Amino acid sequence: MPLAHQIRDRIARALTVHVEPKRQALRAIVRDTSLPMAARFRAQLDLNRMPRYTRPCSIHGRCPESGTARGLIVEHKLSRILFRERALGGDIPGVRKSCW
Repeated sequence: MPLAHQIRDRIARALTVHVEPKRQALRAIVRDTSLPMAARFRAQLDLNRMPRYTRPCSIHGRCPESGTARGLIVEHKLSRILFRERALGGDIPGVRKSCW
């Protein structure tokens, strides 16, 4: 069963993907200095009213299996512990134990 922070991260990812086009449009309006100040202010208020979990910065890299946020091997999207176990087991193609 997934842990609470794994569920929270999945929800944040789904909401971010769903709301991202609207968020980018509002940010473009806010930054466009050729528009009237009232329109820019209204866009900023709409942006501030959006749910907290729709912000891209609320998404953290997590291992999809263990839920660990620290020690993540980003290329393989695994925690360092699972990466080591899988690499030693030969489950990751092109990765083998170093020897020098």
